[in-house]
Amino acid sequence: MSMATEKQKMLRGDLYTADDPQLAADAAVASAWLARYNAASAAPASERHAMLGDALGHVGNGATVRSPFHCDYGYNIHLEDGVFLNFGCIVLDVVSVRIGAGTQIGPGVQILTADHPRDPAVRAKALEFGRPVGIGGNVWIGAGALILPGVTIGDDAIIGAGSVVTRDVAAGTTVVGNPARVSTKGNPDSRA
Repeated sequence: MSMATEKQKMLRGDLYTADDPQLAADAAVASAWLARYNAASAAPASERHAMLGDALGHVGNGATVRSPFHCDYGYNIHLEDGVFLNFGCIVLDVVSVRIGAGTQIGPGVQILTADHPRDPAVRAKALEFGRPVGIGGNVWIGAGALILPGVTIGDDAIIGAGSVVTRDVAAGTTVVGNPARVSTKGNPDSRA
């Protein structure tokens, strides 16, 4: 039985060493792609969409990612139709990040899958692991929100600006704050 590579361990969500040569090479490819993508902010939408398809795991029709954009590898990011990421989003994609159709993500949002051992002796060995993030369809995530490792957000949920989402969010729920909690206030938007 052959030993798993560090990349295989990473993709499974097992403890792995991030400075592995194969992972460093993948990160260098992503970094070069990010430099090209972020420099092409004035390019036509169709060209930028095609560029997303060069690096991301899946890019649905009409998916838009505004520059600057940052990620670890890109290949673990899956965007369904009509997903919109505004300026300055960061996606640490050591494992899968899946974003459902029609979801809108505000500027400066961070979606994080990378996690670290709680035991300091294990953490001192420079080991880390990932926990996937799943975001349903028609979700609205306000500016500057943080989505932490392992979180699942249900369809039609709203994440208030600046919220720190540490736990799963049920479909149709609005959460706000740090840590994010279900909002008990009614919808302040009378146009809804």
